[in-house]
Amino acid sequence: MDYKIDKMESFKVIGFSRVFNMKTSYTEIPKFWDEVYEKYSKQLCEGKDPQTPVEKAIVENQIGMFGICIEDGKDGNFNYMIAGCYKGGDVPAEMTTYQLPECEWAKFECTGPMPGSLQSVNTAIFNEWLPTNSKYNIACGLNIEWYSPDGKPSDSDYKSAIWIPVKEK
Repeated sequence: MDYKIDKMESFKVIGFSRVFNMKTSYTEIPKFWDEVYEKYSKQLCEGKDPQTPVEKAIVENQIGMFGICIEDGKDGNFNYMIAGCYKGGDVPAEMTTYQLPECEWAKFECTGPMPGSLQSVNTAIFNEWLPTNSKYNIACGLNIEWYSPDGKPSDSDYKSAIWIPVKEK
């Protein structure tokens, strides 16, 4: 699998968070995205100016740029955030923030319609790349989905990526 290693400083994200089960996450997380889109983002994508604190936070922090899995290693569940880079300011009650650590990230590019292209690369990372990689171990219980602001997620050439925090063995 092709990837690049990128050392990144710590950064804070803001977004919507929900707990998911590992076994059902591939079907439930896309529903979460649809729910957030319908409730908060649809009117913004249709050109409406942000009116509420939530809508303003979505626009100001580019919420939707990231999907972040935050695992605590317990009971087969994990926190998932639909997030953007936190630029400061008020955090609406519907949202939360999370500080991502400084670390090296293995970044895997995905091309194709969502969610299938991203899910297939994610499966390959955890079932093939991590178990057979001789240079890196996973550094902590995180992974980040990056979504390009260009193009439509349903396009055959849509670009996204998965970032895995790594450390040398």
